Formats: sequence, structure tokens, C-alpha cells
Amino acid sequence: MAGKTANRLLKPDVLARLGSLELIARTVVDGVTTGLHRSPHFGFSQEFAEYRAYNEGDDLRYVDWNVYARTDRTYIKRFQGETNTAVTLLLDASASMDFGTPVSKLQQAQYLIASLAYLTRKQHDALGLAIFDETVRHYLAPSARPDSLMQVISQLEHTVAGAGTNIIEALGSLQASMTRRGLVIVVSDLYADADQLLEALRPLAHHGQDVAVFHVLDKEEVQPSLSRISALRDLESDETVIVDPAFLKTDYRTRFNAHCESVAQACRRIGADYTQVLTTEPLDAALQGYLRFRERRGR
Repeated sequence: MAGKTANRLLKPDVLARLGSLELIARTVVDGVTTGLHRSPHFGFSQEFAEYRAYNEGDDLRYVDWNVYARTDRTYIKRFQGETNTAVTLLLDASASMDFGTPVSKLQQAQYLIASLAYLTRKQHDALGLAIFDETVRHYLAPSARPDSLMQVISQLEHTVAGAGTNIIEALGSLQASMTRRGLVIVVSDLYADADQLLEALRPLAHHGQDVAVFHVLDKEEVQPSLSRISALRDLESDETVIVDPAFLKTDYRTRFNAHCESVAQACRRIGADYTQVLTTEPLDAALQGYLRFRERRGR
């Protein structure tokens, strides 16, 4: 019964009523991590491991002031699960993401990114963010500073759907900034050629980055429910096409499923984790899959 209640509380339409992205992130992560077994990989245990010297920008909450009083030296407590991994979250904020129900793909992506950001700092990792459409609109380099989470949350809260999509160009321009090995997480509806996406992701993997891809979709994209011939407008090109329901039930589904499988295969070829996330689904499965991915990577 408790599991069903938690699942219901994590549904996108329920999360949307919370308003604050920080509160949404805390609700999702606390709901997912409650009941998980203690693991040195996940970093949820607050079991003390060792000390290290204080560095500028470290969170003062982890300073051992008793040691400072005795030695006049500042040390930071390290906990089991502290990995100091650089995690860069990439959010697709193109016009096509402004579609979906009960929340848009962009809203669901914001909830997911905020939750991943909260989880990243909970694991003591450095946190970074890039927001893109046709180009990279905003970039925050990975940082372990105490205010890094709030910087990311604030940027997410001010993000609206922009222009068209060029994920290939965005990934290419970000590669030069990602010199520190770590984890790169892409959250997008992935309207891009699978082979080109592979070529854009491959350099990240070859330079030692772990890569996770979340494919955000709306149910209407997966299984359209139109019952009559309709005119549909492209959110990015503004072009209008006439669509027959018979086509949507046959050729469209075949092509769409083939595209998703091609993207998944492209990810697998470079060892990237691929997960589909629907706008109707709670985020617990996606977060648990992410934790399993990190456990396999030993981070």
C-alpha cells in the first residue's frame, strides 16, 4: 500500500501542483530513496569515512569544528558514497518540448533534471547544467559549491521553450567545455537522426565521459489518438500537415518505433544508458534506473 501511495504522489500532474521545482525535486528523490538499502555507490548513507583538507567552495556544513578547535586546521568530513564525480545535465528546451499532457515534455524534463540535480548534490558530486535548443542558451560548469544546486534550480525555473532543435550542434559546442571526466546526462525528445546523434555522443564517451540519455515523450507521440483527418502544426517549423488517422495507426507507429529503436541502439553502441520517460509516468522508475546505471559504473 505504501508503494502505491508513493507512486501516486510522484505522478506528474500531482507534482505540478507543488509549484516549486526545489520542492518537486525533494519529493521525487525522497520518495525514490526511501526504503533503498544502504549502498556505498548510491551515497545515501551518512556514515563517516575519513577527513580531507578544506578547499575553497566546500560546503561549510561538513566542516568538523571540533577538530578545528583542537588543531586550528580546517577539515571536511567525507562520507561513504562520496564520489566527487562531475555531473553535467543537458536539457533540451526547444519548441517541440512544449507539448504534452498532463504536463508538457519540457515540464517533465524540468522535474527530472531538478531531481537529478538534487540527487547529485545529495551524493556530494559536482553539478553542472546546459540548456539548449538550436544553440546552447545557458551553461553552468560543474561545481561542488554549496549554492550550485540553487543556481541550477533557479535556471530551470526561468527556462521556457525556445526555437528549433539542433542537439547535434549543441553537443558539439559543449564538448570543449567538458574537459573533466564524469557523467553527462541528456534529457530531450531526441528529434534527431540516430546516426548523427551517435557521432555527437561518441566523442564524449571516447574522452572518458559516462553518458545517460533520457528520451522524453508524450503518449500522443507514441500512440496517437486522433479519430478524424486533422491539420497538425509543427511547433518548430510552423508548417501544417494533413494527417489521416489510418496513417497514424500503421505507417506512423512503425516509423516512430523504428526511430526510437535506432536511438536506443546508437546509445548502446557507445555504452550509454537509454531510458524512455513519458509525460504521464511518475519519475521513480527513471530515477531508480539512473541509480542502477551509476552502480554499474562504480560511481
